[in-house]
Amino acid sequence: MVRIGAWVWLVVLLLVGMGTACAHESLPASLMLQERTPGVFDVQWRLPDTQGVVPEVRPVFPETCTMRSAPEQRPSPGARLALWQLACSAGLHGGERVHFAGLPLTLVDVLVRVDYADGTQWTAIAHPRAPEVALASRAALALAVSDYLLLGVEHILTGADHLLFVLCLVLLVRERLRLLQTITAFTLAHSLTLGLAALGWVRVPAAPVEACIALSILFLARELVLRQAGRPAGGTPHPAVVAFVFGLLHGLGFAGALSQVGLPAGDVPAALLLFNLGVELGQLLFVGLVLPLLALLRHASRHAPASWRAAPLWGLGGWAGFWWLQRMVPVLGL
Repeated sequence: MVRIGAWVWLVVLLLVGMGTACAHESLPASLMLQERTPGVFDVQWRLPDTQGVVPEVRPVFPETCTMRSAPEQRPSPGARLALWQLACSAGLHGGERVHFAGLPLTLVDVLVRVDYADGTQWTAIAHPRAPEVALASRAALALAVSDYLLLGVEHILTGADHLLFVLCLVLLVRERLRLLQTITAFTLAHSLTLGLAALGWVRVPAAPVEACIALSILFLARELVLRQAGRPAGGTPHPAVVAFVFGLLHGLGFAGALSQVGLPAGDVPAALLLFNLGVELGQLLFVGLVLPLLALLRHASRHAPASWRAAPLWGLGGWAGFWWLQRMVPVLGL
């Protein structure tokens, strides 16, 4: 039973890593329409690659709209991206409806954003239970802003790299008060860079940020392995400082995801605040689930050899190292 307890921890960790090793943060599908001339729109249709499977969903536009060009498939990390041009005689200003065929059979939301030629912007979110949006509807606009809270929760709970970093912090800091300080430092840091980047005041390329996020997990995994072996670890005496520094990077990662979704014009502060609150809520839910689970696993493997107890940490570091190598490919232009 002792060995089973140790292996359960390892298997759970590896299954989580295997399910998401090749993916970035899971984002909703998105339909972006940019009006170039009155009634003519550039369309960008993005479907997320969820654990290697792209859902079979397609937008169905009003009868007043016709395609002016065939969809052009473009490479996109963790997604299927298609671009084409659409001409709509009604201009998509009067509550025309866009339906998403196949959406009720998935667990994917679709964010819809329309940038009009006059500089105004409209956003809404379609759900599997409500697979249709009425364009330029004020009620839908208000709903879209409130839905940024749910987007924040979904983003953190489906972002394996961010969750593994938080897991490392929980494993590294046993004292509850010190853990609270460490998580708070991480929260303050990523909230700061998320806000600055989302507002366009800080611009950093996404590829090196993603690689550094993987490196932050690898660093904490090394700290955990050294501590398990009874050797001094460089960042352990000041975990809050380490969490703050790496939190700045993770905030840029959150902002990169949010930039693909976009912020509704005129409601940027509210949407940004709600998205950030959603991230924090999801983070707290994760910590609340992890703490009792870790307590059970530690109890089950308390008499296991040190090599067995260290195995999950090596597994965690291995996945972080794989992510880092994978994400360095675009950085190096390979």
